[in-house]
Amino acid sequence: MLEPTKKPPTEAIMELRFSGPAGKMRKLARMAQDLGLAEVSEPVPWRELFPQYRGGAEWAVALRGARGKEGLTQKALAALTGIPQGHISSMENGRMPIGKERARRLAEVLKIDYRILL
Repeated sequence: MLEPTKKPPTEAIMELRFSGPAGKMRKLARMAQDLGLAEVSEPVPWRELFPQYRGGAEWAVALRGARGKEGLTQKALAALTGIPQGHISSMENGRMPIGKERARRLAEVLKIDYRILL
């Protein structure tokens, strides 16, 4: 946790995340401590990390991200769900609400919980 100071920090705070073999991760942790870096154990809400999506249609961002994660085009998702491609585009751009029934169909194909899309 950062200590309060009289002088504001002059550098931006940044977080990094790594994965790898345990031995190398321990070595990396020691190197980071030697540099004066602190380990952060609590999770950071995504809304803090991506303020540009705050206040908008979060479900639209979730739909676009889930589709990208599955490697599907809008056209392919439309074919798999029976939802017209134009409607998927409108939903992804926040111009059309998804609705419960469509959220369930989309979530089944995208392998996510449908409530994320509501």
